[in-house]
Amino acid sequence: MLLYMSQSQEARQAPSLHSVSVAGAVVRDDGRLLAIRRADNGAWELPGGVLELEETPEAGVVREVLEETGIHVEVDELTGVYKNTIRGIVALVFRCKPSGGAERTSEESTAVSWLTPDEVAERMSEVFAIRLLDALDGNGPHVRSHDGRQFLDGRV
Repeated sequence: MLLYMSQSQEARQAPSLHSVSVAGAVVRDDGRLLAIRRADNGAWELPGGVLELEETPEAGVVREVLEETGIHVEVDELTGVYKNTIRGIVALVFRCKPSGGAERTSEESTAVSWLTPDEVAERMSEVFAIRLLDALDGNGPHVRSHDGRQFLDGRV
């Protein structure tokens, strides 16, 4: 009781919570990468979203990619863990290969496209482009933190 009373109001607050999301770095045989233009803000990103409580990360990425793009995928491996320090989102990115389906938009996407690595760098903000480019380099899994605009590990 004494310890509780001696703590500041901030120290008695509930701990910060994080959201866990998954995203698919889907790579075709020709090296093109699957991307969506988000319906809510028009930004180009990897297909993905919040991991549901009962899902494994692999099942979540398969579901999210299919929901947003119409593409079925097989998960290869985890290529990166990315934390947005401002929003408290931890994103798990998996390299995947397409296994069927056909491109289509959804309530969450206004465009679905297969981009070259150069097009990824041109269309996406760095915090999302690097996730796709990291998936290609074979040196993962990468662990990076960013503040929504730039990486906190020296990347600008």
